Amino acid sequence: MSTHEHAPIGGRLFTRWFLFLLAIVLIAGVVLGERFIFGLGAATNLNDGYPWGIWIAIDLIIGTALGCGGFVTAFLVYILNKGVYHPLARAGLMTSLFGYSLGGLAVMFDLGRWWQGYNIMLPWLINPNSVLVETALCIFAYTMVLMVEFAPTVLERFRMTRSRKTLHRVLFFFTGLGCLLPMMHQSSMGTAIVLLGYKLSPLWQSQMLTVFFLLTAVSIGFAVVVFESALSSVVFDRPFETRILAGLCGVMAWVAVIFLALRGIDLVRLGAIGLAFDATTPAASFWVETGLGVAAVALLMPVRNRSNPRTIFLGATALLLHGALYRLNCYLIGYDPGYGWHYFPSAGEILVTLGVFSLHVLLYLALVRHLPVLHAVERSTDAGRSTGSPGRLAIDQSR
Repeated sequence: MSTHEHAPIGGRLFTRWFLFLLAIVLIAGVVLGERFIFGLGAATNLNDGYPWGIWIAIDLIIGTALGCGGFVTAFLVYILNKGVYHPLARAGLMTSLFGYSLGGLAVMFDLGRWWQGYNIMLPWLINPNSVLVETALCIFAYTMVLMVEFAPTVLERFRMTRSRKTLHRVLFFFTGLGCLLPMMHQSSMGTAIVLLGYKLSPLWQSQMLTVFFLLTAVSIGFAVVVFESALSSVVFDRPFETRILAGLCGVMAWVAVIFLALRGIDLVRLGAIGLAFDATTPAASFWVETGLGVAAVALLMPVRNRSNPRTIFLGATALLLHGALYRLNCYLIGYDPGYGWHYFPSAGEILVTLGVFSLHVLLYLALVRHLPVLHAVERSTDAGRSTGSPGRLAIDQSR
């Protein structure tokens, strides 16, 4: 396995965009203050028919899937020994740490008795018959594992060499655990909604939900790594990591093909495909979801497209949205609790969700500027011309 150096990118932190995102976070904090003081009814449109809304469907279910970048890159680099992807590993782990920490925080927003949330850590208060116990414990455990996996980055920044070497002796254990835990709870998120029964549209209700949620965790995990890499290249004026990302694009395309094929076979098996042609909101959302998956395959499957940063970015974005919409369909759009129940998120719920994602971006900006998260770049004018992007320089990947 090859090794690669990492370095803080430096630069000014408090830009106009940073302050704008910070303002959204502060507004979300005010809404949450209202929610925690006066209850869920004061800040949300939740009701007995819709006991969860976007704080669970987006912030937790999609948010933790966005946090699977660390899991998939660690699996490639440390389990399959694909060292060529090592430059992406730390950024993936950091994204996972943010995704899972903020996802866990979002659970607290939605808990009716949020002040008793610590009960999950007390074995004598755990309900072993709850389908959500395994998911909650795995998410909590994986967040702790991610902190350990990301610790070498902090130790390296503060030149704590001895502590870093000591940690490296046991890091293989946490890496293995960090690959196992996400597979368990991401698949369990699909298992949980099997319990919705007839309330979930047959377009999504299936015994295959466990497999589909695991596949979308993998596809979103790869897609978010590629998406962030391409975006950071533009925002921080860094070289595109085209050669590294091209390999990931091939994996992403085949994961999407497997998912779409299994989905199609499953819908035919269940006799639910006819519902896709009804004039309903779930049917329309089904076609948007399927269209995004097909678009991702069309963009990422041709080998020639994988050398084009624009195509790579568009393909990763399509796959990201495809997986996110599939999960949103399962948890909200395809869910129908019966006549008389309606739900649309309140302004407060939307602001909090925007605040959570804004906080994710703020933390990313702060840490990549001050910690050795992104790989060090060796700039070369000749290499820059090879990208076909004037003024942009390519990475020396010959190491």
